[in-house]
Amino acid sequence: MSETASVTVWIHQLHAGNSLAAQKLWEGYFHRLVGLARGKLRSMPRRSADEEDVALSAFDSFFRGVERGRFPQLDDRDDLWQILLMITERKAIDLVQHEGREKRDWRRNQSVETPSGKVDLAGKEPDPAFAAQVAEECERLLDKLADTNLRLIALRKMEGFTNEEIAVEIGRSLSTVERRLGLIREIWKGPEGNC
Repeated sequence: MSETASVTVWIHQLHAGNSLAAQKLWEGYFHRLVGLARGKLRSMPRRSADEEDVALSAFDSFFRGVERGRFPQLDDRDDLWQILLMITERKAIDLVQHEGREKRDWRRNQSVETPSGKVDLAGKEPDPAFAAQVAEECERLLDKLADTNLRLIALRKMEGFTNEEIAVEIGRSLSTVERRLGLIREIWKGPEGNC
């Protein structure tokens, strides 16, 4: 029996639920899918998930799809390769996108350098010493603002309010708030040039 005929037979046996046919297809195509996934993942740094994981996941999806009757046009080796190719490419793309999302997460492995050392920002609660430093610096900056309206605007900005929200709260126009924020920055820069 030729290889083409054997793949067709294995496909028909797979439709019938034959696990030996699944094993034969696995042995015949797994390394090809690993190579395909490797090409798709080439630009990614090595991670816990790699091309073999992609190929494993593709085969798992393929076998579950066959069990559920998702591939009614699966009749020969060409159909099989097109389906495996499509599933593997999608799995590789999903992995690249997933890893990309993790890299964009600014909280991962972020730290800042302070006079007392490096402080990790990834935790849920700030280091007490760092929190005290931040509070002292905020108080120092607010003390530079003699006008109570400027202090309120600066405080609201530190709390994360938008310029529009601040304008509504103090009953002034947006342009007034923006001008006062510019003035606050100038005061904080001061003659020493540090903000």
